[in-house]
Amino acid sequence: MSTSASSERVAPAATRSDAFVSVETRSSWVVSLAALGIMSVSAGAPMIAVVALKSISADLGGERSVPALAYALAWFGSAVGGIAMGRIADRVGVRWTAIFGSLMIGAGLALSTGGARWQLFVGHGLLMGLIGNAGLNAPLYVYVSRWFDRRRGTALALISSGQYVAGVLWPSLFERLLAAFGWQNTMLCFAALEVAIIVPTAAIFLHRPPETAHAGPAAAAHGKSAPVLGLKPGVALGLLSAASFCCCVPMAMPQAHLVAFCSDLGISPARGAAMLSLLLGSAFVSRQAWGWISDRIGGLRTVLSASACQIAALSCFLVTQDEIGLFTVAAAFGLGFSGVIPAYVLAVRDLFPAAEASWRVPTLLLCSGSGMAAGGWLAGALYDHFGFYAPAFGAGIAFNVLNLAIVGTLVLRQRQQATRWAAR
Repeated sequence: MSTSASSERVAPAATRSDAFVSVETRSSWVVSLAALGIMSVSAGAPMIAVVALKSISADLGGERSVPALAYALAWFGSAVGGIAMGRIADRVGVRWTAIFGSLMIGAGLALSTGGARWQLFVGHGLLMGLIGNAGLNAPLYVYVSRWFDRRRGTALALISSGQYVAGVLWPSLFERLLAAFGWQNTMLCFAALEVAIIVPTAAIFLHRPPETAHAGPAAAAHGKSAPVLGLKPGVALGLLSAASFCCCVPMAMPQAHLVAFCSDLGISPARGAAMLSLLLGSAFVSRQAWGWISDRIGGLRTVLSASACQIAALSCFLVTQDEIGLFTVAAAFGLGFSGVIPAYVLAVRDLFPAAEASWRVPTLLLCSGSGMAAGGWLAGALYDHFGFYAPAFGAGIAFNVLNLAIVGTLVLRQRQQATRWAAR
């Protein structure tokens, strides 16, 4: 029999206190804040291609799909490499994968300034993605989850907000640096900065997690081959992964193309960068609320709720073209999609044995990262074909509908399972 987050949380407090000793301490939050800082810096590297999308495309042939593909490859490389890096981090420690990853991000930015398309693609996809951010993103999710058992959803929401902190900090600064020095020098400056910040932070703060956290209460009742929501474990993970891909395709589109989209409407790059910062800033604030919610209703229900908010906001990009309206829609989009990814990770930790987290979580993040990559590239390719962004947003809505269908089915199975369990 499989347990879930919802069934675990309704257990009587007295019963849980007798059998369960929490691993959470003040050190858990110190580690989480350090991980947040690291991810806030590392997530800034691919954003240069977003803010400089039109400049890079002008220098490399005029096609927006070129920098969009570089951005996509950074996401895809990070997702693919996360599986191997998750296992390596389990053996050598996340401190060393984080230090190595930061050095590779710097090398990727440096190579990307070479002036050739292949250098941009290899710098972003291989160095920045496959062996760079891959050493940070998935390993840090698994690592931080092992420091928590009572407020895991809140902690995962916190560290996964690094991308949104980066979105608040970096786009406006990048826009000014790009105007003054060009995109190549901006990449080189940021390469030096991220290495100078991440390496000492990882060396000082990323300690070994508590050993007892590998066997949290949600995982204790799971056998290795136990069904998950009445499905084979591989099928359940496959459905979760497919859903994460489908929700991340539309998630990436405004993030990767908002500055260029605004420019097409006559809105200045500075205002477009500020709009991107607002989108990601609202995502950071709301993600903390989604984390609090997920600790109470579980990962799957949080995914369903956040995905429904995302599709509503994305639809508004099709009908809003004035500056005030777009600022409002950007903020609403950030409020919606921000709860999705940490809720997926929480669902995996709730539904599967903790000992399998080092490969199940990166596998899910492979699919979500692939969705981010596909969405960023697809929007650029559709723009190159049609000359405007409406077809891209329409395609994103279609992917979001499929995501809702998959997650809705899983939530229904979870509810049915909980009902049968309560009837015994």
